[in-house]
Amino acid sequence: MGFTLGRPVLEGALVRLEPLEHRHAADLAVAAEEDRGAYRFTWVPTAAEVGGYIDAQLARAAAGRLAPYAQVDLASGRAVGATASWDPRLWPDGDRLCAIEVGFTWLAASAQGAGVNTEAKYLLFRHAFERWGVARLDLQTDARNGRSRAAIERVGARCEGVLRNWSPSRAPGEEGRLRDSALYSITAEEWPGCRAGLERRIARSLERRRAAAGAPAPH
Repeated sequence: MGFTLGRPVLEGALVRLEPLEHRHAADLAVAAEEDRGAYRFTWVPTAAEVGGYIDAQLARAAAGRLAPYAQVDLASGRAVGATASWDPRLWPDGDRLCAIEVGFTWLAASAQGAGVNTEAKYLLFRHAFERWGVARLDLQTDARNGRSRAAIERVGARCEGVLRNWSPSRAPGEEGRLRDSALYSITAEEWPGCRAGLERRIARSLERRRAAAGAPAPH
């Protein structure tokens, strides 16, 4: 029996990753329009494009190449962005997953810097390493996107280099052009240390939320 790229619900303390469906469209349309200036190097659907975007992601999921999720902020109960595990690479026996990439990620401007991205990555990474047993996990971004590269490095990934003319550019106005992609990875041997670092960052985000709400810290 071959490997199947499933999409279980993954829930943390800040965010719940729900399998992407059309019921998320209204929230995502609002999230995508908060500040379009935050998406300089990342393609994010406009409100009018969200329905087609979900259709395209579900078609990729049906082909077994993508596990798309909506990022649901637990405090508000609203979908504030999307992410995915994709491009599964199998061991030669075809039954076990060797590697996976995390990508197709975007967040509403109001959700950025609030710990949502960190915990979403943690949930996807943990599922990949501890449930699927991958040997490595990949992330990539436009080599010019300093903000995205810094965020990837903060979650513990290591840069392996820049692949020139590697993939279609997602920057507005660059349709039909190729971009240089910065490739990052985390290996199974590095995961325990990466996991500990992510858990510390998530704990700090929770503390900041409690402080902002005036709630006492847990004992």
